[in-house]
Amino acid sequence: MTVMPPVRQRAAAKKPMWIIVLLCMVCVVLIGAYVYPPHHYSQCYLSSSSGCTPFKDWLPSYGRREKTDEEIISAAVIRDILAMPMSVSKNPKIALMFLTPGSLPFEKLWEKFLQGHEGRYSIYVHASRQKPVHSSSLFVGRDIHSDAVVWGKISMIDAEKRLLANALEDADNQFFVLLSDRFGFLLMDYFLFGFLTNSFTILNPLFSLCHSCVPLHSFDYVFNYLMGTNISFVDCFQDPGPHGNGRYSLEMLPEIEERDFRKGAQWFAITRRHALMILADNLYYKKFKLYCKPADGRNCIADEHYLPTLFNMVDPGGIANWSVTHVDWSEGKWHPRSYAAADVSYDLLKNITAVDENFHVTSDDKKLMTQKPCLWNGSKSPCYLFARKFYPETLDSLLKIFTSYTSV
Repeated sequence: MTVMPPVRQRAAAKKPMWIIVLLCMVCVVLIGAYVYPPHHYSQCYLSSSSGCTPFKDWLPSYGRREKTDEEIISAAVIRDILAMPMSVSKNPKIALMFLTPGSLPFEKLWEKFLQGHEGRYSIYVHASRQKPVHSSSLFVGRDIHSDAVVWGKISMIDAEKRLLANALEDADNQFFVLLSDRFGFLLMDYFLFGFLTNSFTILNPLFSLCHSCVPLHSFDYVFNYLMGTNISFVDCFQDPGPHGNGRYSLEMLPEIEERDFRKGAQWFAITRRHALMILADNLYYKKFKLYCKPADGRNCIADEHYLPTLFNMVDPGGIANWSVTHVDWSEGKWHPRSYAAADVSYDLLKNITAVDENFHVTSDDKKLMTQKPCLWNGSKSPCYLFARKFYPETLDSLLKIFTSYTSV
């Protein structure tokens, strides 16, 4: 009889657990680095923005590609603008740039705001529909060559660049503030908006004709707030919803990827360096001119996306990510709250000036709200220097309480 040898049981192979543990640790570190960027990056506005390297630059690239000639030229020009030393003016001024369809009903309020500060400001008026009739001598002779502006189209950006170009001619202008006066939905814009959204009941055109921007503080406060920092105040946030990334077009590739697309209010206050940068840009401007339009199916609004996207791509550490112009979106409508004469009071204005946190809400179903402190040179400070949207009928009330609500 043949005796069969006993069957040997094969020892179970040892799992390389140390490799799995190591991979898990690497993943955790990478995720943590992405979600919580280095502290110095979030604080780089304390130093020159040219020294801030975008966080995305040291993330793994999404497919290396050869840059076009236009991209190389643009990068070289913008890099030098951000790095070059700016001339120091012995008489620095703030350029107040008014974007309006015609006359400015709040000239008397601005006159009171500017009184006694001659030589510390410049005024520029872009009137897109009719020649303004000025009620204040400060505004006489301050109109620039203007062209028609259509809501939502690139002509709005063209008007902003036209104002910047005129203001940059004065070497003493160091900060550039875009302000609105009576610039809202006009009747034509209302019907355009209704056609694009297939809803004519969202807006009341009679309540969208005349809205103006007003100062919230004294001139000295505004001057010191802007001149005391080297960052620009440009609203910028990422909105994954239909009114954010839903407006992005694949035609913007390869220069602009969807992950770089941003949204924000158009009302800015920027440094001279950034004003030069905006005028120097043609690469990204051209993309928005061709592929960001209110009637292309995505209802892309150029003035809500061009500057936020541009700054996010070329100098994200150089902006504050909020606008110094207050707008109240708390009613949850397609347009922000407007203020009539009955609304204006000392308490209303002081409540606005006391706000020291900025809010952004996504347009998707989640309606996620981000709330961040307004940091001025690292310290929490009031966010807003100006406010919209006030009807002309509020002028007398604002003049009466101006001194009291602008006192610190």
